[in-house]
Amino acid sequence: MLNVGAIQEGVVLDHIKAGRSMTIYHDLKLGKMDCTVAIIKNARSNKMGKKDIIKIECPVDMINLDILGYIDHNITVNIVKDGVIVEKRDVKLPKQIVNVIKCKNPRCITSIEQGLDQVFVLADEKEEIYRCKYCEEKFHGHKDRR
Repeated sequence: MLNVGAIQEGVVLDHIKAGRSMTIYHDLKLGKMDCTVAIIKNARSNKMGKKDIIKIECPVDMINLDILGYIDHNITVNIVKDGVIVEKRDVKLPKQIVNVIKCKNPRCITSIEQGLDQVFVLADEKEEIYRCKYCEEKFHGHKDRR
C-alpha cells in the first residue's frame, strides 16, 4: 500500500476522474507555484472504481476553483488546516471562465489582440456549453479544449 504523508495546511482534491490529474496540474499552474504537490493516480475508490487525488500544500485562495468546476464539477475540495480536514467544498460549473480555454475562431478579437483575456460565459448549463464573450464561438465543456 502506497503511503503519501498528510499535509498541514492546504487542499486535497478528491474524486478526480482517473487520468485527469495531470490536466488539473497543468491548468491550475501548480508547477509554477512554490508549494508541495502530490499526485496520486488510479487510486482505488468504492464510489468510482479508480480515481486520482491531488494534495497541494498551500493556502486555498491560491487555487482557482472555477478551473476545477470547468474540468470536472464532481471533484471534492477538502480544506486542510493543522493536518485536519476543516471544510469540504463541492465545485460547480462556473458561470464564466478566464484564460482557461482559447477561442478557436480566427476572426475573434482575441486572435488579433494577444494580451486580451480569453473570456468564456456559460451559455447552457445542462449541455455544458460555453461561448466566447467577444465572438460567441461555442465550446462544449472541457471536451473541446486545446
